[in-house]
Amino acid sequence: MLNVSDHRRDSAGMTYVYPVVSRRAGGVSVGINLNVNNACNWACVYCQVPNLTRGGPPAVDLELLDNELRRFLHDATVGDFLARNVPPDARRLVDVAFSGNGEPTSAPEFAPAVERVGAVLREFGLLASLKIRLITNGSLLHRRSVRQGIARIGELGGEVWFKIDRATPAGIEVVNGVRLAPKKVRDSLLACAALAPTWVQTCYFALDGEEAGDAERAAYLELLDSVREKIKGVHLYGLARPSLQPAAPRLSNLSLENFQRFAQSVSSIGIEVVANP
Repeated sequence: MLNVSDHRRDSAGMTYVYPVVSRRAGGVSVGINLNVNNACNWACVYCQVPNLTRGGPPAVDLELLDNELRRFLHDATVGDFLARNVPPDARRLVDVAFSGNGEPTSAPEFAPAVERVGAVLREFGLLASLKIRLITNGSLLHRRSVRQGIARIGELGGEVWFKIDRATPAGIEVVNGVRLAPKKVRDSLLACAALAPTWVQTCYFALDGEEAGDAERAAYLELLDSVREKIKGVHLYGLARPSLQPAAPRLSNLSLENFQRFAQSVSSIGIEVVANP
């Protein structure tokens, strides 16, 4: 049976399509993995991707993606995939999510892939009931093709989950493995939110047994406060699956009390928070 701690990309025996039980989405999320070579332009300390490397994906076979999605949706809606593989309380399809083993927008075929997914969902009569979601680090919003793909997601009634784990240059470098100015993060977030409904998603955890410091938390809250009228809210979550990166031994979940206190601090500035400790 699939469960929230099992996000194997080969669970359905396909190249690009993989179902997972998502605690944040609340059911079965149909994942689209465009980064089949485990390459990403970031290197987050909590990443569960094995053998993670820096870089972008190989060329995406859009015909194969198309066929795999059709085959899986048929098995899930007409066949018995959900009954065979999913716990009873999660036997519902909730979204089709561009996520996978790296930054999905790094694929040159990202925008055409969005179009293909939209067409298949329309063909199955699922476009109104299944959201198309993009889970992204937002680093490639400067690319016209990425903006086009995100805009299409918005037109199709979908949404974006935009990763912001820390909001100081030092914090971003430690947690996400990149050198990035918070102003650029904010600018990219605003650009994204202008194209499609956008949630911030934040992995909040302890590093070496310590919560993010006062300055880091203040910078994060300040960034969110400056965009609160533009975003839908914040998905705040802890560690559900073990990291497969070298820093894994340094990571742990916060106490429920500390996690909830931070969630409340986000909520207090007028932002909806969906919390999964």
